[in-house]
Amino acid sequence: MKPNILFLFADQHRHDILGCAGHPLVQTPHLDAIASEGVRFTKTWCQSPICQPSRASVITGRYAHEIGVIHNTGGFDPEWPTVMKQLQEVGYETATIGKTHYHESYQPPKADGDIDMRSNEGFVKSFGWDYVLEEYDKYLHAARRLSTPYTDHLSEHGMLDEYRAQIKGAFRLTPEHWSGQTSVLPQELDLTSFLADEANQWLRQRSVEKPFMLKLGFVQPHVPLISDPVWSEYYADADVQVPVLNPAQASNEHWGEYLSLLAEHSQAQMMDHDSVRAGIRQYFGMVSLVDQKVGEVLATLDELGQLDNTWIIYTSDHGEMLGDHKLWAKMNFYHGSVQVPLIMRPPGGVLHREEDALVELTDVTATIADIGGAEAPAGGHGESLLPAIERPIVGREFVHSRIGDFAGIRNASHRLTMKVKNEVACELFNMIDDPGELVNLVNEQSEKESVNDLSEQLRIHLAN
Repeated sequence: MKPNILFLFADQHRHDILGCAGHPLVQTPHLDAIASEGVRFTKTWCQSPICQPSRASVITGRYAHEIGVIHNTGGFDPEWPTVMKQLQEVGYETATIGKTHYHESYQPPKADGDIDMRSNEGFVKSFGWDYVLEEYDKYLHAARRLSTPYTDHLSEHGMLDEYRAQIKGAFRLTPEHWSGQTSVLPQELDLTSFLADEANQWLRQRSVEKPFMLKLGFVQPHVPLISDPVWSEYYADADVQVPVLNPAQASNEHWGEYLSLLAEHSQAQMMDHDSVRAGIRQYFGMVSLVDQKVGEVLATLDELGQLDNTWIIYTSDHGEMLGDHKLWAKMNFYHGSVQVPLIMRPPGGVLHREEDALVELTDVTATIADIGGAEAPAGGHGESLLPAIERPIVGREFVHSRIGDFAGIRNASHRLTMKVKNEVACELFNMIDDPGELVNLVNEQSEKESVNDLSEQLRIHLAN
């Protein structure tokens, strides 16, 4: 039988917040164990540093500008060729549990409207999923009289009102949003726990006649920065290293205007060492709970005798700034935002190694198809990473990302940001000499050749 595929897809997990990535504080023993029997890719770019465009790119293998999804405004088309449809054609049962974020058009739910979000599951199925249990960012749960599987679960346990009150109090652009807080829910009722429980139930109840591709889409460690009481207590006194709180550099008016929006979103004027430390501790707690629940799902596979026939892939849609450059969240091309973790373990495992070549999340799309013996989705640009399981690969000369009217490109030595409409270069960083991305060289005469070369490559990419 073909191998199973467990696709673990976190939301907003920064690439270096992993024990196996060398982080001295965060506890991720289960993800570390997966990496110890597989390959960890150290330079993986998402194709957009925001949720919907990145997710659209992952399921199609195409770039955000090609499919017309460059922000969180919907635009998902059921006619798209997807990797899930390709797997269905070669006999796979496909399931998604957790966040997909697929929408035709984005309309925020009315706070007082009766909305059962399960009504969107048929639309999600049309992209190639046989089974759908859809969940959402916690902000959505705060809407009164809105229901999802998780809000019903909390209602059954008598905790929905208390949970909603906490989420409303931690809405965007409040101090509590970025400094974080401990959840009012016990760990067993956390959204991450709920999704893992649902995945375990699906694995135990499914027919074993077909191989499966299960995407477990964790909603965390996406903000709000609220971790469960167990992990919140664990990290309460953690000696967190504060990032360098130097504001990003505005090289011209185009980039300056955008940086001002990012700073406003991050409430940069309120950021100090204590609040940043507090927020990072809660972020660590959310990451560790994701790791804990990954371990439980792997234990279920082992119990069912399926672990040795299952590929395990872990990644995220984008990263998180965690205070770097006095910014939270994402929506930019600093490595904290655009670079994501990527770990692959084949059935039975292999001798661990780390792959430093440049790769993209579109390559994960092609890899999943390759594992299943399917053709990659038509029009996709991914390159299968299966050769990297056995040996070093060359990787890509350039990796790309896009959000709104800004696009990013990186090669082995430099990273550039361009405003697309005006074709104006806004950022250039030497990633070898300045890995912290502290000195913007875009206006330096000595770097004019690098600016011109990367700008031209980006124009070619966007034109195609």
